[in-house]
Amino acid sequence: MKGLSIKQLCLAASTLVASLGLSSAANADLLEEIKQRGEIVIATEARYAPFELLEDGKITGYHQDMLVEILADLPGVKLKQLDLPFQGIMAGLTAKRYDFVVTSLTITKARAAKYNFTYPTSTASVAVLKRKGDERIVQPQDMAGKVLGIQAGAPQVEVAKEYEQSVVIPEKGEGYKDIKLFTDYNEAYSALASRRVDAVPQALSNLAPIVKERGDLFEIVQPAFGPATYYAWAGRDDAESESLVAFFSEGIEKLQQSGKLDELQMKWFGFTMEVPQGMVPAPVN
Repeated sequence: MKGLSIKQLCLAASTLVASLGLSSAANADLLEEIKQRGEIVIATEARYAPFELLEDGKITGYHQDMLVEILADLPGVKLKQLDLPFQGIMAGLTAKRYDFVVTSLTITKARAAKYNFTYPTSTASVAVLKRKGDERIVQPQDMAGKVLGIQAGAPQVEVAKEYEQSVVIPEKGEGYKDIKLFTDYNEAYSALASRRVDAVPQALSNLAPIVKERGDLFEIVQPAFGPATYYAWAGRDDAESESLVAFFSEGIEKLQQSGKLDELQMKWFGFTMEVPQGMVPAPVN
């Protein structure tokens, strides 16, 4: 350094610091950081039975059982789980308020552009709920001429409208009589029971507990209709988070291959669901 001015020395020092910082950032690995700190922070919206729900103040459900099984492969790491409103949960992930999101996320193009999805945990494809014994509806196309009940703002609204234009009208010669929108799906189910609507399109996996609890009143019309969609978990879409997302995807695949996933699906849904293995399905609109 002999012969260098103070200004040159400062510049050299700042360049060295910057290069070290870049090297550190390039080598950052969230999974390793979690192992070192001994804690993983996960965000969940525990209001979506049977995937995530609260029982006696504790988060439980299908996804929670999966999470416990997978985290067994991180010995010495404590789980810190936050129950948060769904509306801001992905923004909090982007802001790095937590490491990962374990909740029911439909794999959509808009989300896939911002976040890194795991392998799917279940189907999110839409099926039809009807009153038990209603022989007017034996397949999804039979919703022609019927009144549908759907939660306002739910993706099932657009799925049902697209299905009406692409399948129902061409095959049946008429569309739905009406689509009534409700504040939430519980109101739609009540309307179905009281004959104010004829059918409720909803994700097949979410209809399972309704039929399980009220099989005397409701039944599911299969197959599902519309595009094949799936629920998954998500991490940030950056190099630092790749290892953590891969860890959870590998854990999901391990549960599939061992048969444990089928066991948990029978426990929480009463049936098993085929989902792609070893891959993240193409996102839907």
